[in-house]
Amino acid sequence: MVALQGNLINLRVLNLEDLTFLYSLENNKSLWELSQTHMPFSKQVLQAYLATAHKDIKELKQLRLMITSKTNEPLGFIDLFDFDARNKRAGVSIVLIDKHRQKGYGKDALNLLVNYSFTELHLHQLYSNVLEGNMASLHLFKSVGFEEVGIKKDWRLYEGHYKNEYLFQLINHVL
Repeated sequence: MVALQGNLINLRVLNLEDLTFLYSLENNKSLWELSQTHMPFSKQVLQAYLATAHKDIKELKQLRLMITSKTNEPLGFIDLFDFDARNKRAGVSIVLIDKHRQKGYGKDALNLLVNYSFTELHLHQLYSNVLEGNMASLHLFKSVGFEEVGIKKDWRLYEGHYKNEYLFQLINHVL
C-alpha cells in the first residue's frame, strides 16, 4: 500500500524499523484500558507481527497504519480490524501519543482512512467502539460523521470497575 497523504499527516504501512515505537506504545500502561491489553508485549512478539504487517487486509483481517508527521515523525497508529469482506465492514481504532493529541492529526488520519476504506476497499460501513469517558475519541468520531448507534452497558471491566462502551457507525451511502 502506498502512503496516504493528508493535510497534516501521512499514513503508511508499518515496517521493522517501527519496532521501538510500536513497543513503547503497546506497552504504555496508560493505554491498556482502551486497548484491553492485560500484559506487556515482548519485542520478539511485536517483531513477528511486523514481519507480517505488509500482508493484504483480506488475509490478515486487519490493517495497522503508522500515522506520521510530514517529516516522517511517528505520531501514532490507526487500525482497521475485524475486516469482513462478505459484509463489507471493518472496525476502526486510533491512538496518538500524548504530545500529538488535540492538533488535528487524528481527524486528518481518520478522514484518510475512511476515504481509503470506502473508495479502495469498497466497504459499506466502518464502526468503532469507544469507552465512556474517552472524550477525545467520542468527539473525534462524531466530527468525522460517525453516528452513535448504541451503548453497551457495563461492557468493560478494568481494575475492578465496569464502564459502558459506545458503538459508532459510519455508513457509506455512495455504494
